[in-house]
Amino acid sequence: MPPRMRCLTGSIPKSPPSRRLLTPRSRRVQFFTPDMLETVHEIAIYIHRFHNLDLFQQGWYQIKISARWEDGSLESCGTPSRVIQYEAPNIVSDDIFAVWRIDDADHSFFTHPFKIKYARQDVPLSIMVSFNFATGKYERPASSAAILKFELMYAPLLENGHEIQASIEMFPTTVHEFRIPPKALHGLHSYCPVHFDAFHAVLVDLSVHIVFLKAGTSIQEKVPSTSLMVENIADGNYGSNQILGQGWSPKAIEIVKSLFVSREILMEETRNLSRAIGQKIDDLHNADLNLGRFEFIGSSLRTDLSTANTGISGSSMGVGHLAGMLQNILEKSNGNVDFENDVMLYSLSKEELLDVYFTMGNQLSFLWNTFLNFHRINRIAILEHLHGVWAMDRKAEWSIWMVHSKIEVPHRYLKSGADDSSHHNALGKVVGLRKSNDEPAQGATTRAELHRKSIAQMKINSHSIQDMYIFGDPSHVPVVLVEQHVIDVPNNSSSHSPDPNDAAIPTAPGKNVVPKFSLGPKRNCRVLRAVVFVHGFQGHHLDLRLVRNQWLLIDPGAECLMSEANEEKTTGDFREMGRRLALEVVAFLRKKMDKLSRYGGCKVTKLSFVGHSIGNIIIRSALTESVMGPFLKHLYTYMSISGPHLGYWYSSNSLFNSGLWLLKKLKGAQCINQLTSTDDPDLQNTFFYKLCKQKTLENFKNIILVSSPQDGYVPYHSARIELCQASSWDQSKKSHIFMDMLNNCLDQIRAPSSERRVFMRCDVNFDTSSQVRNLNTIIGRAAHIEFLETDMFAKFIMWSFPEFFL
Repeated sequence: MPPRMRCLTGSIPKSPPSRRLLTPRSRRVQFFTPDMLETVHEIAIYIHRFHNLDLFQQGWYQIKISARWEDGSLESCGTPSRVIQYEAPNIVSDDIFAVWRIDDADHSFFTHPFKIKYARQDVPLSIMVSFNFATGKYERPASSAAILKFELMYAPLLENGHEIQASIEMFPTTVHEFRIPPKALHGLHSYCPVHFDAFHAVLVDLSVHIVFLKAGTSIQEKVPSTSLMVENIADGNYGSNQILGQGWSPKAIEIVKSLFVSREILMEETRNLSRAIGQKIDDLHNADLNLGRFEFIGSSLRTDLSTANTGISGSSMGVGHLAGMLQNILEKSNGNVDFENDVMLYSLSKEELLDVYFTMGNQLSFLWNTFLNFHRINRIAILEHLHGVWAMDRKAEWSIWMVHSKIEVPHRYLKSGADDSSHHNALGKVVGLRKSNDEPAQGATTRAELHRKSIAQMKINSHSIQDMYIFGDPSHVPVVLVEQHVIDVPNNSSSHSPDPNDAAIPTAPGKNVVPKFSLGPKRNCRVLRAVVFVHGFQGHHLDLRLVRNQWLLIDPGAECLMSEANEEKTTGDFREMGRRLALEVVAFLRKKMDKLSRYGGCKVTKLSFVGHSIGNIIIRSALTESVMGPFLKHLYTYMSISGPHLGYWYSSNSLFNSGLWLLKKLKGAQCINQLTSTDDPDLQNTFFYKLCKQKTLENFKNIILVSSPQDGYVPYHSARIELCQASSWDQSKKSHIFMDMLNNCLDQIRAPSSERRVFMRCDVNFDTSSQVRNLNTIIGRAAHIEFLETDMFAKFIMWSFPEFFL
């Protein structure tokens, strides 16, 4: 075995033996200033499982982990300090090469290699590795952030039958980094999913736990008595400069304060976790918490934490003694133990400050190791809780890139033109003439750009882990403008009397609605939640895989159909494409229902659709087919991504319009004639006019229209199903037909077929500053395709409103 490599195969290492504590007079210890107050930031990473969502290549994979300071001027980096395989890998021998290793050359950790053979495959890893950041010569808590780096390593399957060898070389494929701000290095307990990138769609479930410790205590399993240090100090064998030399006091006080903060965070987080999962920590009963000559102090201040809902029954004596000792030492400040006040700490003698340092450091070490053991025993329950907290935090953290507003949808859009009526808006109110820069698309772009500029001045959370995909360059992340609409139910509806309950006023997502954590797809044997993804013009069935992957992360039990019925068949009649999709969906649902019926029956509870571009028109056409009739009552969420719901009338993109004309002339594409409403001389007999009259939208519980003002392929108003200014000034029959189509669609959205109707418009503004100016950007195709090549917009929308996707 090479001297710089350490390996372990399959076995769980024994806990290191507790140190034998000597009596105070058994020996004398000489302290030296340089290493007296050394501390360490320890980062424990629990790697629970590797879940393959959508890797394109079979082969051997492993994860490499390293840690470094963000400040490049700091010489030291995180060093792996201990590894615990807390559960034996439950995989057949052919699928795992059971060796994890530490590379001392670059201070990195490698999980064991594992074989990936199919999508949605779970590989339990069940391993903990901790990295230590020693403060070393800096002698104080870190002021720099730390970077955790995760690399996905890959090696292909060999063709000679021997699929892996001990010496096989694995090479990196992709990287995902996280930033830990300096404040978080004092203490943190967080779920931290690793997703890598769009071409390596996986989920690595892991949690990160951080503490600030006195150096040399991070691997002890038993809290040593502090009597050794206390008695030696009491012997008076050192001068003050030997203990805390000239100029050391500010550093020492900062270290003691940081230890106290770390201890308080650890105690609070342990208490929260213990309470959240309903488990107490009982490993502290037999702990040696002797405080030496301070044993008799503060007995009246002892707190029984086991009866104070802390869940740490055995630590009451030690914590109470520590509180009493500190209370006694700080009598000069009227007994107010406030470690944020430097004046009180400066009032301590150097010997007393050193006592506090050792006492608190040893207490921290014991609590930290006890927590890690508690975590291993209750790892699933703790991970479930941390996942729920993480999911809730996404709404607040990612709101930086989202702008919310509520807008009332009018009863009916009214026709206006160049006459006097043209000065009335959709509600019939008089308005001034619009300037060109007030166009809705331009207005949305301006708002997004102003918001993007303000992001640099926003305060970023400095107490949580930051995903560098987002926080690495925050101003280049897509900005999403979310309009939650208040539905005004028509008062003159011929089908029913108005009812206050018919009005759907979408509100912010429920506080308790979060995606559920799962160590694998958990399916209710009698419930089917199906999601159908439909590609656009000349698209591929995997075009929407990034959105699908986000859906599966929110709801691992969802059954997804990536429609192939119209692949290479998107130039024909929308009616035929809709019929093919309907038959494909029904066959898919019946197959899933038959499979689940073996477990005692099955029912479809939610049927959702996601479409891109003209895929949305194919979806709406499919919903008019009779074979879909029995399933319409189960329609749940409809997510339309840049769909031309009102066709291509009033498109302002002259280049794209010319391309459509060429397609009609050269290719004879029937769908293009339908999109431009040139498929019939009578406009009221065209496909789009008839489609808008059919009730294709009113059965969905949630309707989310995703658009982009940068998308030149689909008219902005058509993707949003809203009034177009150009139609307001058009006096031809065409504008009246267009207004009918618009109002017919909105009537379906307002229809009270559901007791609760959510209607949202989401504008996505992509960062185009780094895009090369080419034909794609000129004609607007870049933004249209960006919906398929990035999942950031989908993350923001879906994780902010998870109840729509569960």
